[in-house]
Amino acid sequence: MAAVLTESLIYEILSVVEEIPKGKVASYGQIAELIGRSRNARLVGKVLSMADYYGTYPCHRVVNHCGRLAPFFREQKNLLLKEHVEFKDDNHVNMKTCRWDLK
Repeated sequence: MAAVLTESLIYEILSVVEEIPKGKVASYGQIAELIGRSRNARLVGKVLSMADYYGTYPCHRVVNHCGRLAPFFREQKNLLLKEHVEFKDDNHVNMKTCRWDLK
């Protein structure tokens, strides 16, 4: 069943993004799981691409499951470096040390 993009769903996703602490990152899939839609990681990405229309959110703290930065988000790396996020290489966050762990 395809997810229907509603205002409620958008704010649900953005409220999870808002909770990611400085110095940590979450994956699109992790956010999808947290809202009970484990198969909708791409939907999370779509919502984050429109987040500016809904307010200011720390979308720079969201990466793919391997820690790869968003390809067209030029400021993302600098924003993460300012928060002392550790990188494995130029385009990948170290998910072992910087992944947001809710335990």
